[in-house]
Amino acid sequence: MSSMLRSIYCTALLMVAAIPLTAQAQTQSPLQEWQYSGGVILARLFEPNLPEWRDIVGVAAEVQPVYNGARAYQVSAGPVINVYYKDLWYFSTGEGFGYNFLRGDHYQVGVGLTYDLGRDQKLDGANLNGMGDIKAAPAAKIYGSWVLSKKFPMILRLAARQYAGGPQGAVGDASVYVPLPGSSKTFVMFAGPSITAGTRHYQQVMYGVDAQQSFLSGHPQYNFTQPGTTDAGVGFSATKFVGKHFLINLDAAISQVRGDASRSPIVETRTQRVLALSFEYHFESAQ
Repeated sequence: MSSMLRSIYCTALLMVAAIPLTAQAQTQSPLQEWQYSGGVILARLFEPNLPEWRDIVGVAAEVQPVYNGARAYQVSAGPVINVYYKDLWYFSTGEGFGYNFLRGDHYQVGVGLTYDLGRDQKLDGANLNGMGDIKAAPAAKIYGSWVLSKKFPMILRLAARQYAGGPQGAVGDASVYVPLPGSSKTFVMFAGPSITAGTRHYQQVMYGVDAQQSFLSGHPQYNFTQPGTTDAGVGFSATKFVGKHFLINLDAAISQVRGDASRSPIVETRTQRVLALSFEYHFESAQ
């Protein structure tokens, strides 16, 4: 275990989500929220003198449901761009823009601006026709991560997003993840569970059916009266180095629509799966 931990920091510098644009942009992707930041917080813990700039570019593809609760799946592809300035600022196709205003060896708290591409009813006309589109919208994000210790680097991550239009309302995530045995300097794996909750407004837009939607779609009316849990699942991430600069990144997750949302007329199946694979090139500048 100790040899694994000594090598993790080398890979933690690069263990960032390599997800195509559509993954984070889809309303409530089955991927766990922690998978977009991976083991980045471990970098400062195991290597205090971080490089000034860390950059990753590449391409990725994924397969996931056309919307959360759908039976139909789709394959999509997109670019990977992750730019980190020390442990202060970042830009990522998975997470958007962010700034870590509180930082320490064992913790990190920050704010960000991310986005959501919404939901097009044409994606699943048989089930969504008459429900209307959920428009694309930006979202303000606040998050925090905490590492238990160097000897046992379990990471707790909390995050919340407030949408400005689109899905509307707010959603929050709580997750725990750890590096797995078998990790090394050239191959790192993380896994952990996550749970998501949403405000009443968020749930109504995402899973509710109002009177007009019921008339147009044929679904029975379904209204939310209180906030609650919407999803719970587990994720797995792995990064393999090929030489000094090339990486292969795999992300997989399985989740279930939970609570009142699971009984929505538009939820065809509660269990949702996603698989994403990317190929990237990494470069960094010394401090």
